[in-house]
Amino acid sequence: MAKENCRPDGRELGEFRPTTLNIGSINTAEGSALVKIGNTTVICGIKAELALPSSDAPDKGYIVPNVDLPPLCSSRFRPGPPGEQAQTASQFIADVIDSSNIIKKEDLCIEKSKLCWVLYCDIMCLDYDGNLLDACIITLLAALKNAQLPKVTINKETDLAEVELQHKRHLQIRCHPVASSFAVFDDTVIIVDPTAEEESLCRALLTAVTDEDDQLCALHKPGGISLSAEKLQDCISRAVTRNREISKLIDKVIQSTEMSK
Repeated sequence: MAKENCRPDGRELGEFRPTTLNIGSINTAEGSALVKIGNTTVICGIKAELALPSSDAPDKGYIVPNVDLPPLCSSRFRPGPPGEQAQTASQFIADVIDSSNIIKKEDLCIEKSKLCWVLYCDIMCLDYDGNLLDACIITLLAALKNAQLPKVTINKETDLAEVELQHKRHLQIRCHPVASSFAVFDDTVIIVDPTAEEESLCRALLTAVTDEDDQLCALHKPGGISLSAEKLQDCISRAVTRNREISKLIDKVIQSTEMSK
């Protein structure tokens, strides 16, 4: 497969599958996005609720990501409680949210110690064909950029929250993380954006998350064979280029959506 620099689907080793994005398709959510990387299809809906800030972080709101891999997306997943891969993906997304500071949790506080927003980021895979993490991060970022929250104030006399649904505003996105995943076969053969088949055959998986300033936000490598520093740097450089490509795609889709309103 890899020796001829060509993969089962005809791609070169460093080539991503076609990536498409659709935003705002779930009307009942505050923000939503659907992304396809090849056949891998993932949707994200953002739901916002009012809550009491925690006592140890009275000036912060909450962001709660959850990744669902239902049996409908692949025969490898069974009904019932979330499996290991879904839990690992949810934790990875939570780590990226924290390390990249995609949204400052202070921005979600309405009144210190009294009221804040909780953003539930529900990510569901509709079709699984490898490279789940890249798709999850793209759909999360696009859905957050699409989301709008109503204006909320606390009435000084009644001490109750007053929600102004006609005054909505976008979230302040402070960082634009994009993930790039690689499958490692040995130190000479590393492929980008692996399919499910390629993931099952490789000897290690690696996901690098970079921001728009070319900084590394997170690196995820669950076991497998080791990688030389040089090869790791190659992967990060490829991730930086991918960030620019995806940022352009998100901006283009958001612009065309706003123009069609």
